[in-house]
Amino acid sequence: MPSRISPLQISAYTATSAVGVGKEAHADALAHSRSGLRANDFGDAPLPTWIGRVDGLEDVRLPESAMSWDCRNNRLAWLGLQADGFLEAVAAARDKYGATRIALVLGTSTASIGETELAYTQLDADGNFPPDQRRAAVHTPHSLAMFVQQVLGIDGPSETISTACSSSAKVFASAERLIRLGLADAAVVGGADTLCGSVLFGFNALELVSTEPCRPFDAGRKGISLGEAAGFALVERVQPGDGGAAAPLLLGYGEASDAHHMSTPHPEGLGAERALDDALARAGLSTDAIDYINMHGTASQKNDEVEGALVARRFPARTHASSTKGFMGHTLGAAGIVEAVVCLLAIERGLMPGTVNTRTLDEGFGPQIKLEPATGEVRYALSNSFGFGGNNCALVFGKAVAA
Repeated sequence: MPSRISPLQISAYTATSAVGVGKEAHADALAHSRSGLRANDFGDAPLPTWIGRVDGLEDVRLPESAMSWDCRNNRLAWLGLQADGFLEAVAAARDKYGATRIALVLGTSTASIGETELAYTQLDADGNFPPDQRRAAVHTPHSLAMFVQQVLGIDGPSETISTACSSSAKVFASAERLIRLGLADAAVVGGADTLCGSVLFGFNALELVSTEPCRPFDAGRKGISLGEAAGFALVERVQPGDGGAAAPLLLGYGEASDAHHMSTPHPEGLGAERALDDALARAGLSTDAIDYINMHGTASQKNDEVEGALVARRFPARTHASSTKGFMGHTLGAAGIVEAVVCLLAIERGLMPGTVNTRTLDEGFGPQIKLEPATGEVRYALSNSFGFGGNNCALVFGKAVAA
């Protein structure tokens, strides 16, 4: 088992999704069980499904100095970066540590592929992209990180993680290693993914997309609702005495790849359970200590079956567990960071969301899965993120310990 790690402080964080921009919008939606899903209106020939679409992205304008990066995914990232004083928090960290000592670790599943799809519809007679689409850096998986690094003015180690739906959960693990090894003093972590044809039609081809709003862990669940989101957090060593001592903490993480199947989890949840055990070991906690679990809970048949059984098997009945996919949809590479934000809100505000849209829990699941929100002290929260190819990640967050 891995050794316990030194906690890291989450000095600032934010999220943008279908329920709104920033922490207050998310807290309000979670408290009132208000879903942001809508009937699909994306694209020229919308699939009959429901989506978590972020309003106003078409009107977002990047800073003039960064216009060469323009695409839907980078617009969403820019919209998200402006919320909750996050830009100011990074600027203060940059002044404190220096630009070269702040790492950037971002997760994304599709990056700017929506812009590449558009470029292929604009080919000239010779099969070339039009002049305004000859932006090689935009048409790569690293577009998001290169754009964010520029607008934040930081110049430390930069990573793009693309491990499907665990991408922006694994960013916390990479950040911890970079800081522990002395390669950085702080890290901006997060991710962004936007709706595009490849996502919608690709998941539809896998027969995973529901024609109605997703119903995680419901006996009659019919599949996922896709969404788009962005989220960011500033991670650094605990800084006692500087006003950040009350900030929530990253206590542990676990990563595992069971490689059971390209799109189906291991039937006994071996990779998911290994990630859970490693996260708890690094945090120095048992399952009994966890007050809230944000479950991956996609509303697909197999994912919910495996995760539901794992939670029922390992956690006490009093644990409050829920899926928030019914609020903003499955945001793919951004799911890990957005759901980490949900856990941080739970710790800071004592708000444990329910599982919206779900009406009747599958009888195979335990009492841990709650349909209604609740309030109460959350000392420790767990976030599960499970991706295609068996890429699993579990994160443990905790309340700051009083000095």
